[in-house]
Amino acid sequence: MIRAYSQIGQAEAWMQRFRGATPLLVCVLGFTETGLIPDISAAGATPDDRRYTAVADAEFLLCGVQAHPTYPLPPLRAGASPVLITRTIAVAQQISVYLFNAGLPLSPSVPAIDLQGSPARCLSQGCALDIAMVRHLLQQGLIWGAKLASEAKGYLVLGECVVGGTTTALAVLTALGWDAIGKVNSSHPTCNHAQKWEIVQAGLRQAGLKQAGLKQRANWAEVVAAVGDPMQIVVAGMAIAASRSCGVLLAGGTQMLAVHALIQAIQTESSDWQPEQVVVGTTRWVAEDPTGDAVGLAQMLKAPLLATQLSFAKSRYETLRAYEQGFVKEGVGAGGCAIAAHLYQNWDQTQMLGAIETLADEYACLSR
Repeated sequence: MIRAYSQIGQAEAWMQRFRGATPLLVCVLGFTETGLIPDISAAGATPDDRRYTAVADAEFLLCGVQAHPTYPLPPLRAGASPVLITRTIAVAQQISVYLFNAGLPLSPSVPAIDLQGSPARCLSQGCALDIAMVRHLLQQGLIWGAKLASEAKGYLVLGECVVGGTTTALAVLTALGWDAIGKVNSSHPTCNHAQKWEIVQAGLRQAGLKQAGLKQRANWAEVVAAVGDPMQIVVAGMAIAASRSCGVLLAGGTQMLAVHALIQAIQTESSDWQPEQVVVGTTRWVAEDPTGDAVGLAQMLKAPLLATQLSFAKSRYETLRAYEQGFVKEGVGAGGCAIAAHLYQNWDQTQMLGAIETLADEYACLSR
């Protein structure tokens, strides 16, 4: 149910170390106006729908199916929100969940720890966040990473919900000096690489980072301020602090690979993180996406990459089978939770699909 795709020895050692250990799920919510660009993301059928994606996913994660949700899950062009996977596993395996608001334009309708962050402006402007805010969010991440690690009995699953986040991931990776062009994924079945790259180039030019690349690595704080989003820096801080005393599963695809690159950049200033404690965990739909190259990116970064082998090919639901056509793929820590479900309680394909479809049944009944 889990496959290692890069840094295989380190990835397998991590799995062996934390097999049977109790996970603690953390989901960091953020927002970038980049996600409002037409067609940049499929995590919401329209730009207006995408304003509500993070708060709707947060509400569903904690409350499940409700007759009258404050924020209904936004309509998608195809597929179903990955929060169905995350919610299913967290409830069935009694995994504790913490939500963090790193910077949202709307207040969540469910309890979430407010980090006093701010939403990011569109990265094309080259001034996504104030640099003081970047440093504030890093400190919040470090503080909370240490607190969460003290509560964890095994490891943290650090998930995210940021619409447009694969585009900010590409921007941050590029500005940090990594050749990530054509390697990130998206919620579209065929990744919109040209659109992403055009937006990233505009942001780097506006920020005066147009020369940043393999031969020139920009300062990490300036990079996030110019073209990043609030989730990235919070999760980087959490992972650094938590790795000193527990395991960390960065639950996501190329967004979390960008966080891994950011951690590496931050740690050039100090060396107090424990890299052997940290892996990136995602879905097979990301790792084997023929229109991206998460594996190549992970190998370049020397980041251990795991992926659940969960399949929806035989699902009763067309919205779930859409994952096999490349829609949605990942989000809200879904891949990391599926990995945790196998490590913690040894769930197999039949158990996982059955449990997810049970929640989908409940959701479908109420939606009729």
